[in-house]
Amino acid sequence: MLEQYLPFVGLIIFGNIENLVLSSQGVVAGVNPVKLGIASIICVVLWLLIGTVATSMLIQYVDFIDFIGGLAIFILGIQAMVESVRGV
Repeated sequence: MLEQYLPFVGLIIFGNIENLVLSSQGVVAGVNPVKLGIASIICVVLWLLIGTVATSMLIQYVDFIDFIGGLAIFILGIQAMVESVRGV
C-alpha cells in the first residue's frame, strides 16, 4: 500500500518543512497561535484526504506533480526568506 506513495516522498518532506516555515511566519507576524494551529491542522488533513484519493487516480502524472509541487514549495520558501530579510 505504501509503495504507491513513494514517488511523493520528496513533496511530503519538503511540504511539511514549508508548512513549518509558513507557521513561524504567522507567529512572528502576531497571528493567534491557536487559530494558526487549527488552520494548519485543517489544511494538512485536507491535503491528506485529497492526496489519498488523487494518488490512485493520478499516479501516471507523478513527475509533473512532483515538479509543480516542488516549484511551489521553492517559491514559497523564497517568498518567506525575502519577507524575513525585509523585516530585519
